Amino acid sequence: MKQPVFSGSGVAIITPFTNDGIDYPALARLLDFQLENGTDAIIVCGTTGEAAAMSYEERVRAIEAVVRHVDGRVPVIAGTGSNNTENAITLSRDASSAGVDALLVVTPFYNKATPKGLIRHYTAVADTVEKPVILYHVPSRTGVKCTAEIYAALAEHPNIVGVKEAGGDLALVQKTRELCPEDFYIWSGNDDETAPIMLFGGKGVISVAANVMPGEMHRLTEACLKEDFVTAGRMQLELRKLCEALFWEVNPIPVKTALAMMGYCQERFRSPMCEMEPENRERLAGVLAEYGLI
Repeated sequence: MKQPVFSGSGVAIITPFTNDGIDYPALARLLDFQLENGTDAIIVCGTTGEAAAMSYEERVRAIEAVVRHVDGRVPVIAGTGSNNTENAITLSRDASSAGVDALLVVTPFYNKATPKGLIRHYTAVADTVEKPVILYHVPSRTGVKCTAEIYAALAEHPNIVGVKEAGGDLALVQKTRELCPEDFYIWSGNDDETAPIMLFGGKGVISVAANVMPGEMHRLTEACLKEDFVTAGRMQLELRKLCEALFWEVNPIPVKTALAMMGYCQERFRSPMCEMEPENRERLAGVLAEYGLI
């Protein structure tokens, strides 16, 4: 039986930048903040990490730096997806060599593969690595929608262990749970759906909000894992305003802005990402103040 890579709250960590590249001291501070507050896994070079705007070499160096700093204390998962299968294979191999615990592979964007093409793509990646592979379904970003039937076919591969489900479709989550084996695990990809997805058997969340409130996201998932959904539901509602604010503009603009306000990084983005609109920035500061974060 395949084992879950992690249970609980995994942070989709931002990548802090300077004018010259990755801000490694800031990255170390962010990692320490996560580890000190109970985060159960670190996901590096995902959507929230602006990986699509980083060079290949930067992505590899960022992955290596996170693996080195975390030093086995929690699992490290690297985003290695691409719309080009060979590129996804190469980055997955390099991330594996860097010592990550698992790979997060987004559906190939722009090309809009058919179900057969998606299955071939993921099978090709999983065939060439020994690390567990987590599928990443985020149709709002990629224009590609997966089905429970696609998941069921991919679940047969010994290296494919589950999916980060960010499709916003709870019916798909339920059907996936019905069609797929017990050892095909589901992680919420949307903070505001963490408790509902875990109610349907999800193992946790790969979270944006955990960047700023790691302890709270850990405790929310902990309550779900203990099947205390009354407490989890209350905590989910308490986090609603923050989760909403972090998506007033395209992720990761609000969450990186929030972390800059909290003193953890510079407010620098990779084009085409840009600074937050002034009115939204002011509103975000108000929400952070309500939660005692600034």
